[in-house]
Amino acid sequence: MAIKVLVVDDSSFFRRRVSEIINAESRLEVIDVAVNGREAVTKAKMLKPDVITMDIEMPVLDGISAVREIMASIPTPILMFSSLTHDGAKATLDALDAGALDFLPKKFEDIARNREEAVQLLQQRVLEIARKKAFMRRPLTQTSSHLSSSTTAPLNRVAAPVAFERNSASLAERPQKTVNTRHVVAPRSFRSSGKTYQLTAIGTSTGGPVALQKILTALPARYPHPIVLVQHMPATFTAAFASRLNSLCKIEVREAQDGDVLRPGVAFLAPGGKQMMLEGRPGSARLRILDGGDRMNYKPCVDVTFGSAAKVYGDKVLSMILTGMGADGREGARMLKNAGATIWAQDEESCVVYGMPQAVAKAGISSEDLPLERIAERILVEVGLA
Repeated sequence: MAIKVLVVDDSSFFRRRVSEIINAESRLEVIDVAVNGREAVTKAKMLKPDVITMDIEMPVLDGISAVREIMASIPTPILMFSSLTHDGAKATLDALDAGALDFLPKKFEDIARNREEAVQLLQQRVLEIARKKAFMRRPLTQTSSHLSSSTTAPLNRVAAPVAFERNSASLAERPQKTVNTRHVVAPRSFRSSGKTYQLTAIGTSTGGPVALQKILTALPARYPHPIVLVQHMPATFTAAFASRLNSLCKIEVREAQDGDVLRPGVAFLAPGGKQMMLEGRPGSARLRILDGGDRMNYKPCVDVTFGSAAKVYGDKVLSMILTGMGADGREGARMLKNAGATIWAQDEESCVVYGMPQAVAKAGISSEDLPLERIAERILVEVGLA
């Protein structure tokens, strides 16, 4: 059975263009279109699509508000289309905050070298996020359905496995009626490995903005190491994303600049369209921001940053590969592991796309697979802050 897609855009040209691309893939089928956010909410409830593509700027009800209403009533994987501008970046991050899973630029030429590549990318993104439909949940309320006596799922599941934590209180803060909790499995406790670290490194792609916010907002201002972040993201988005994280986190978060000295309690986000490398010695290491390179598939590239971290910090790196499409980070993580560093991977269920973490897990590089909601806890235990 084909994956059912609802296309939402106020432009008839764009609706037709997206519909043609989606319908060209035999596993996908556009079941209807909507011309504004209000119509999108109505048709989402009525048609129950597997995926929704959503414009941000629309009349009657904008895309961000529509995402919020859909996620509150009938959680559905949503792919946003946005402009590659500073305002477009802020709006896209707001849409991800509201519950959208991924985004693409409206100008396909901004994301691909030719039309064929752009078509394949859009089709692939829709296919990938459609897999999260089964993991979607309605937000739990004080009068929500009872927990099954055989439930073993995490007790803080919310509208979507990647919803920003500040948008939904944990279940512990919401009184719940339960029938029988005898078989509910308590989360396992973590123990520190006893290793010492001088750097934390995180690489991610699709679904990463949500994952990074969830993790970084849980870290204290006294976090003992510098943090380097590599998120696949357009050049116009990384400054806005770093600013948003900095406003929400206790640690300092900034878009990396050439020559930045790594400091404890500061997270440096690789700028879009560039490569971020580390050089020098632990305690006085600096960042080099270099041209992205025409032959590089990813700008920034996790492999590049992780590989340079292995050379500078050796076994003193605590690193993670989070949700994302493809296998970027596998070879850089391999270099870190060969140097004696620690590598963790996000688990399949909590990923928007289980590509990058799967690559390191299958290669036997990661030592632990962790659900997103517990990664920050695991980090704090490992570095001696919990």
